[in-house]
Amino acid sequence: MANDGKFLNLESGKKKLDQAINASAGAGDASKIVRTDGTGRLDSSLLPVGVGADTLSIEASETLAAGDFVNIFDDSSTPKIRKADATNGRDADGFVLAGVTSGANGDVYFEGTNTQLSGMTIGARQYLGATGAVTETPNTTATQLHQFLGKASSATELNIEITDQVVLG
Repeated sequence: MANDGKFLNLESGKKKLDQAINASAGAGDASKIVRTDGTGRLDSSLLPVGVGADTLSIEASETLAAGDFVNIFDDSSTPKIRKADATNGRDADGFVLAGVTSGANGDVYFEGTNTQLSGMTIGARQYLGATGAVTETPNTTATQLHQFLGKASSATELNIEITDQVVLG
C-alpha cells in the first residue's frame, strides 16, 4: 500500500481522513501533521527560523535554470537576481536549486551543496565561468573575474565555498 500522506484523525468523536502537509504556508498550517517530501526530507518552510538552509527569495530578472549561480543586483532599490558571469563582472553570490522564470521569485542558497550540476570531476576545484557556468579552469583573462565556487564531491554535487571575486589585470 502506497503512503499518500493520509491519516485517520479523530474530530469531535468522529473519524476523519486528513492529509499531512510537506510544506508550510504559514500560521494557517499550525498544528498540522507533516510528512517528508519525495527525497525523504522535510521542506525548509517547516523548520523554525534560523534552522535550515541560508536562503532568500528574490525576483529573477531573467530565466534561470536549476543549478545556476546567480548575482544579486540593485534594480531601482529592488534586489533582483540574474546569472553570474565571469566575463561581464557579475560575481556569484549564491545559486538556485530550481528553475525560475523571469519576473518570478527564486530561492537563492548562500551555502550548502548545489546538487543540480553535472560533469564535474570528483575532488576538483570549481570556478565561475561565462554565463554562470562552472568550470575547473580558473579564468585568466584580463578585466574578467576569477572566483572560486567550491569543490566537487561528486560529478553532480558541488560543496559551496564561494569566495570574493578578483578582477584580473
